[in-house]
Amino acid sequence: MHMSSLLSYLAVAGGGAIGALTRSLVYQWYATHHHPFPWPTLTVNVLGSLLMGVAWYCLVVKSMLPPVYREFAAVGFLGAFTTFSTFSLDFFRLLESDRIIESVAYLLVSVILCLLG
Repeated sequence: MHMSSLLSYLAVAGGGAIGALTRSLVYQWYATHHHPFPWPTLTVNVLGSLLMGVAWYCLVVKSMLPPVYREFAAVGFLGAFTTFSTFSLDFFRLLESDRIIESVAYLLVSVILCLLG
């Protein structure tokens, strides 16, 4: 295995571990507030989208740092921090509990805020 490939894998793994732990902390913080709306998922996805835009601009457009930082931040950290699968499950659970207006609002707010981020 080439040394740069190993460094890339380690960057993704390290970023992924930190991103997953950070997402877990966000979910734990929200768990103390017991609200039926999926605020934790909305928070990590909107914040992650904003950070992805910043990372893309700094690491790709402006090439401020070597590619390994992009792998750490965008692929590793933000890949593990954000979650489309949980967003989908939260949306389905809202629909399943006949909270139609809330589910549509969650869908629209998530997509719009993530795109703005």
